[in-house]
Amino acid sequence: MAEVLVLVDSANGTLKKSALELLTAARSLGEPSAVVIGAPGTAAPLQEKLAEYGAAKVYIAESEEIEQYLVAPKAEVLAQIARQANPVAILVASTAENKEVAARTAFKIDSGFLADAVDISSEGKTTQSIFGGAVTVTSKVARGVPVISLRANSVAPEASAGAAEEVSVDVVLSDGAKSAKVLERVQEAKGSRPSLQDASVIVSGGRGVGSAENFSVVENVADAIGAAVGASRAATDAGWVPHQMQVGQTGVTVSPQLYIALGISGAIQHRAGMQTSKTIVAVNKDPEAPIFELADFGVVGDLFTVAPQLAEEVTKRKG
Repeated sequence: MAEVLVLVDSANGTLKKSALELLTAARSLGEPSAVVIGAPGTAAPLQEKLAEYGAAKVYIAESEEIEQYLVAPKAEVLAQIARQANPVAILVASTAENKEVAARTAFKIDSGFLADAVDISSEGKTTQSIFGGAVTVTSKVARGVPVISLRANSVAPEASAGAAEEVSVDVVLSDGAKSAKVLERVQEAKGSRPSLQDASVIVSGGRGVGSAENFSVVENVADAIGAAVGASRAATDAGWVPHQMQVGQTGVTVSPQLYIALGISGAIQHRAGMQTSKTIVAVNKDPEAPIFELADFGVVGDLFTVAPQLAEEVTKRKG
């Protein structure tokens, strides 16, 4: 069976959920082969989980140099592995860095790059939602090995045992791959909530929240459910929450199982970033708010009345 290369992401020795989704999606195209690119020791703690989710091979490309330079080394190594393995496709998670790696890789192997897929067929065709969800398209590369970035939560991870045979890759970087050096890394403090890109449930607040102090209403609902917290551009531009929390075309694109929008009108750029969510619940006091056109369930009411009741009911049922 033909190989499908999967570029896996990890943090602190743990596979990210997106990697498990990619391995699951890859099985519809061929035999998944995980690609681990990083500093020495990156692959070892991931091996068991990669085997559990179906990796037939694990290409291990480890070098201190990879972490010293921006993006280019990963693309160079991934292209090298692709030439060696001759896969039917290359899959990456739809993060900003990975999409740059994917685009550079596609160029190096003279192929095409399909970004932000929400579904992949067995023939290598992808489904993408564009223009703020107004248009759904099916795409396929015209030549070469398709390089595809898959949006988070587009596929439910399913375990399927694989051999996870280790294949060592010699990392030899060109001078061109070393043109942008990392001078400093700053670790952002993380809370207990899940990240926006990996979360299966997201609660977001918008202009209707009114202030930074009032955003606790959104956070209380999220904490009751165990969800990530997001925001509309209006809320981040107002300085109520950091820009990293912005969901939308110019922020983070998400596709959770459940998206709860509190006080969000539903501007086109926000809808572009969340409209592939499986279930959308909207709370807004304006019955004409565009968000209701997308919502599976809508509540016309004051979020400061509805949200605390929701948090209370969820907490009660969990207890």
